Amino acid sequence: MQSQDVAQRHARTSARADGAAVDVERAEAALVEHYPRLVRLAYLVLPPGLGRGRRVLTAHALVQRALPRGRKQRSAIPAQAGGPSARSDARAGEGRDGDPGYAFVRLRVVRAALEASRPRKGLPKRSQLPPLLPQVWGLRLFPRSGGADELALDQRLSALSGPARAAYVLRGLERLPDTDVRRILKSAGVTRAEPVLAEANGVPEQYTLLASPEFDACTLQARPTELVRRRQHVKAALAAAAALAVCGALVAMPGGGWGPDGAAAPAYAENPAAEAALDPGRLTRVAPALWKTSARTDFSVWPARGPLTGDRTLLRRALAVWARPGAAVRVSATPGTQTGGPAGPPQLLYAGDVDTARVVILYDGLRITRYAEPVDGTQGAALDFARVDGASGAEASALVLGRSDGNVRYLTAPWVRGAAERDLTKPDAEPAALALTDGVTASLASPALRPGGCDSWNVLQLTDATGTRLATDLGELVPARLTAGRPGSAGEASGADGLRAWAPFACSLAAERSAGVRSVNAWAYARQPLPDGSGAGTWVCTRGETWRGDGTAALAQFRTPGGPVGAVVAKGADVPACGPRDPHVLAGVLWKSGAGNWYLLAAGDPDTASVRATGGVTGGVTASGTGPVLTAPAAQGAQADLTGTLTDGRRINGLR
Repeated sequence: MQSQDVAQRHARTSARADGAAVDVERAEAALVEHYPRLVRLAYLVLPPGLGRGRRVLTAHALVQRALPRGRKQRSAIPAQAGGPSARSDARAGEGRDGDPGYAFVRLRVVRAALEASRPRKGLPKRSQLPPLLPQVWGLRLFPRSGGADELALDQRLSALSGPARAAYVLRGLERLPDTDVRRILKSAGVTRAEPVLAEANGVPEQYTLLASPEFDACTLQARPTELVRRRQHVKAALAAAAALAVCGALVAMPGGGWGPDGAAAPAYAENPAAEAALDPGRLTRVAPALWKTSARTDFSVWPARGPLTGDRTLLRRALAVWARPGAAVRVSATPGTQTGGPAGPPQLLYAGDVDTARVVILYDGLRITRYAEPVDGTQGAALDFARVDGASGAEASALVLGRSDGNVRYLTAPWVRGAAERDLTKPDAEPAALALTDGVTASLASPALRPGGCDSWNVLQLTDATGTRLATDLGELVPARLTAGRPGSAGEASGADGLRAWAPFACSLAAERSAGVRSVNAWAYARQPLPDGSGAGTWVCTRGETWRGDGTAALAQFRTPGGPVGAVVAKGADVPACGPRDPHVLAGVLWKSGAGNWYLLAAGDPDTASVRATGGVTGGVTASGTGPVLTAPAAQGAQADLTGTLTDGRRINGLR
């Protein structure tokens, strides 16, 4: 094939910014920019009966808590909040009213201030409690004093209800008309706005006074608290701390304890159930031949292996650190895996020296726990957790014993007869045999430890009485199983077809590192003739399933004829596409021919009856074709919405 300039870009569904949703970053920017005004607003709405000092701190706390939790969250602005989707009043306020982030934060501040103003019924709400932050010790802070007019206005506002104060302040400080004030009050929880507005009408319209320093909770004066009472409180606190330290020392004193626990933290209490779970003499040890007669093929039938399974001192340290990891212990866990101690005596799978570490591997029915300490006796230890509930057969065939110098060493299941190392990018190359010693493999290169670049991807090949399968190290305790074929009926990737399907896309496994991945499947779902007649491109969907259920990732990849590797052109997170529950998939890419012409290439799985593209197509706004593939002229940088119709009439959307 002659050299071509092939450029591939995502053909993703164009997303129009919704005026009714605001990113947290946008709301944070609005809060920071208008912080003094928002604090003034909260200060004016809060009841004056709180006292000027607490009122100042509460106003700051309400504004600082106005952001929703989670950096990736998008927060909806109701139509009543006065956001741009509900109105178009870009009037005074230096652009604040045109900013949906400011409208969102303002609504949350008003709602919190009204909650703080309501009488307590039952348990207080968070806004009715003294603020945890900000805190000021040894000083009293309050705004600068205004004149007689400001004092009179403050007294009139104190006689109003909380919603009426909010209505007056929104009218005067925010310069909002009554229609917008009604919307904001309704969104803040006020059921009847008309009586509230009528009550606010009872205060003269002295709106210019609201900008006075009397109500500026950001420009403050400071005075000391009562010094004599403060000294008495400090003395009482010191006495209480001394008594608490004595009591803690008495409680923590050992009473016939276990002896040295290595890097474990001090014991909390001598609980009989906890002691039984952490007694090395009560560890579960499976008979070496149990797996031959058991109907189960999971970790529960693995025997205890390794030269140090009788080292009670080592096992005691491992159990103690599991229950109480100290400051010198590095703890890691796959996503969705708990790191607490075992509920009962765990099962011992391995104890022995692995390279430069002394390793103990335990299993509690849900998790694999790996304890490692330096062989040379230096301080520190590592504790790794991996979730393995439901693992059976191929998924319970190997565990990572240790990694060092870019290599990995595995402990294999007792039913494994042979192990080999295979380069997944070279489907025709023969695998290199690995020595097995009491179930422990010789070391092999780990792709999980490679810092960058990808010219090979070494995987573990295991053979037992049922066949041969592949697994790959993704930086966790349990290697991920590799399969190939249509989701729901996929087979092992060790066959010739599976190896050819994986070879161009092996390096895409780097995207699955440290994500708690259980298995990854590759499915070559379509072949598409290129419009310049240079051959046919291959569409492959790879999907990683996780132990926890969520966090799945589906990648649509495209490879041109003769290309060494495929390229990711679309992806979906936590979507059913390309999975066992919904094996259907549709994706597209912009492709540049050797003559410099741009085309939109799209392909669905074999059950796709037709494909339709909207936008970004040369000569019209739509393009459609019969069958699972679509080819249409396009402009460089174009974006299109892809939809497909299945043979049963259902509609699917393209991955983005």
